[in-house]
Amino acid sequence: MTGARKASRAWRGWLARLSLREQLLWGILMPVGLFILVDTFSLYRQALAAADTAYDRTLLASAKSIGEQLEVDMDVEPPRVKAVVPYSALEAFEADNRSRMFYKVSGFSGEMISGFADLPPWRGTLPTDGPYAALVDFYDDQYLGQTVRVAVLLQPVAGSGAQGMATIQVAETLELRRTLARRILTDTLWRQAILLAVIAGIVIVVVHRTTQPVRQLSEHLRQRGETDLAPLEAPDAPRELLPLVDATNQVIARLDQLLAHQKRFVRDTSHQLRTPLAVLKAQVQSARRGEVDPETALEEIGQTVERATQLANQMLSLAKVEQLRQQPGAVVQAWDEIVRAVALDVAPLVAEREIEFELDATTCLVHAHEWALRELTRNLLHNAIKYSPAHGRILVTVAPQGRHAVMTIMDSGPGIPDDLRARLGQPFASGNGGGSGLGLAICTEITRSLGGQLDLTNNATSPDPRGLAAIVRLPLAGPFTPPLSPMPEGS
Repeated sequence: MTGARKASRAWRGWLARLSLREQLLWGILMPVGLFILVDTFSLYRQALAAADTAYDRTLLASAKSIGEQLEVDMDVEPPRVKAVVPYSALEAFEADNRSRMFYKVSGFSGEMISGFADLPPWRGTLPTDGPYAALVDFYDDQYLGQTVRVAVLLQPVAGSGAQGMATIQVAETLELRRTLARRILTDTLWRQAILLAVIAGIVIVVVHRTTQPVRQLSEHLRQRGETDLAPLEAPDAPRELLPLVDATNQVIARLDQLLAHQKRFVRDTSHQLRTPLAVLKAQVQSARRGEVDPETALEEIGQTVERATQLANQMLSLAKVEQLRQQPGAVVQAWDEIVRAVALDVAPLVAEREIEFELDATTCLVHAHEWALRELTRNLLHNAIKYSPAHGRILVTVAPQGRHAVMTIMDSGPGIPDDLRARLGQPFASGNGGGSGLGLAICTEITRSLGGQLDLTNNATSPDPRGLAAIVRLPLAGPFTPPLSPMPEGS
């Protein structure tokens, strides 16, 4: 078993090192070649059998010619067989000088009547089936140091007062048969070799034309520029290659999206960090010149560092969302438990501002990374706490609705104008100028990566709306759960 596994592993390794075209050629030509080899052997054996049958019939004809001339000699006592071998019995072989013919006629008691006395006597038994059953037998024997083919005919002979069975042996050397066998083998090999060459040529042409679209696609990709991420266009590709083209285009699209996100991240990060760093530099220079007292300078520098740190952390969170989008591994999470845990984390902030906090969470299972759910909930709660006035009220609910799990966070803040609400999901879009605008952008990206949707609505429709409702919808985990895919913007 171990040897078979090693051989199988070696065979698979050899195939893996071959190109697709080489695998197709070997996969087609090897079985065809093996079949032709077996067929060649079979044809050769059939041709030899047919030739042997023909030559055996010639030997039998010679034996019958001799048998027709046998008679009983009544002039001797006891009566014995008398043989007169005619020339016609041997003329079938006289045109060929490569073969020699021998014969022997034996009487009723096996005594030598005529022919070659040292020809080995027949000691076989008569066949009961085959093309020459009854009184005929064929066999190979050794005579004068060479192999001969012998035909035996038991010929009944009768005369007045005497009758019996005479034995006629006609032997032939095998030179002529071997010459014919070699000729048959040569002709068969030539014909099968030509057949194999024709089949190989056809297979090579067909495989070359079949794999040409693959080579064209490879060459097209090889000639592309480093920044060319346009979708592949293969209108003439066979339908077996269309799934590969579609999969390649999907990979290209994801790569293009990832690169665009990285470029945007680097651009936005450098732009956003430049301001706090410039402010920090100015504060340090002002403190060195003694323009402000050290305590005030340290406090301002600390606030600037805190804002820069918060900005950097938010930028890293935004990058991590995109990273998780490209990675599998989402498992079923209890969203309600995560909301309770985050609520406990922000409880000191709620208590500090004396905000009335109410939580109503029902079991909701969703497919997601735990970090994504925590970050989504934490950012929305921090936003609600930040904009809710002291002694305000925050209501958080988590409950299933149809095929979705819905989390609603309602605060008592100032709300947002309708024209600004559409922009708050974009990075660095802030409603009051006091923040970076990344919190809601992170929430939007997390929600989309989980196949959900984030809506921001004011609690009232009065001219002076008070309070904002952040509503997050995610697909429930269950037998009906569709594959996670981001919901389209604006849906």
